[in-house]
Amino acid sequence: MPDVPWWGAVSSAAAPLLLVGGLTAAATVQPASFDAFNNTVSALAGQGATDSWVMTLTFVVVGACDIVTALALRGAALPGRLVLIAAGVAGMLVAAFPEHLGGSVVHAWWAGIGFAGLILWPIFAMQRGEDVPWGLRPATCWWTTVTLCLLTLWFAAEQASRGAEMGLAERAAGLAQTVWPLAVVVSCMRSRPADLPRTESSNPTCSLSAGRTIPPKGQAT
Repeated sequence: MPDVPWWGAVSSAAAPLLLVGGLTAAATVQPASFDAFNNTVSALAGQGATDSWVMTLTFVVVGACDIVTALALRGAALPGRLVLIAAGVAGMLVAAFPEHLGGSVVHAWWAGIGFAGLILWPIFAMQRGEDVPWGLRPATCWWTTVTLCLLTLWFAAEQASRGAEMGLAERAAGLAQTVWPLAVVVSCMRSRPADLPRTESSNPTCSLSAGRTIPPKGQAT
């Protein structure tokens, strides 16, 4: 199982920190009447928001972190890495097409793709085998996708009914989706190749495919 390079660990850890920091900073500069629990994250980057560039920049940087993390997760299956890259690109395009007053179809389209990618990538990234890190095992990946899906459905239900916890539901789903790549990276780093069981025999003789052995130097054949 290939190890994760240091820059992948940095990007995976930076994503949730930057998301929380960006959300906090963007909400802080809004008027006192702004209710974070009852407004979507996109409202912080949309028309009419104070200093909307803060949340816009957060979308771009977090999306870029997802892309870098996907490139670093060499132990994950390629389809999963590609889905995570697509989700990161979609997140950056959400910033490029901010929410307008009254809604925006293009913004909603890219936001939906981003959510779907972050929910589904664990299934496409899973691997099978005895030495697979726990973050990439089939059972873990399926349970993760189900959990992320339920959180997103909570947000969708709140948004459809204009519930009082719409903002809270979206933030919970978004943070969980952003934290999971970090969890996978940690699991891969804890399963370094050096820690796996040795497959080579400690016997000084080397086995050949035909069943013959090469004796130590100085010994007759």
